[in-house]
Amino acid sequence: MLLDGGVRRGGDIAKALAPRASTVLFGRPLLYCLAADGERGAAALLSLLADELHRVMALLGAPTLASLRGAGVQTVSTVRGWSTTAMQDA
Repeated sequence: MLLDGGVRRGGDIAKALAPRASTVLFGRPLLYCLAADGERGAAALLSLLADELHRVMALLGAPTLASLRGAGVQTVSTVRGWSTTAMQDA
């Protein structure tokens, strides 16, 4: 599964990878950084996201990306009072 959109922080990447996404895409932030500062801006964004992702992984006790699965991350999406997690458990 690919997640595209809404990725702004390293924690967003961890939240996407933990349940089931295999790839996380983030085109718009990268393009903004490219436009603002060229290659240095893009490199700075990638470095920042990597640092944030490593920090989140350390807090979760997940030393590798593969170990994020089952690291205790649970996502709940509520739409009109219905929890998708509760619906999946039923």
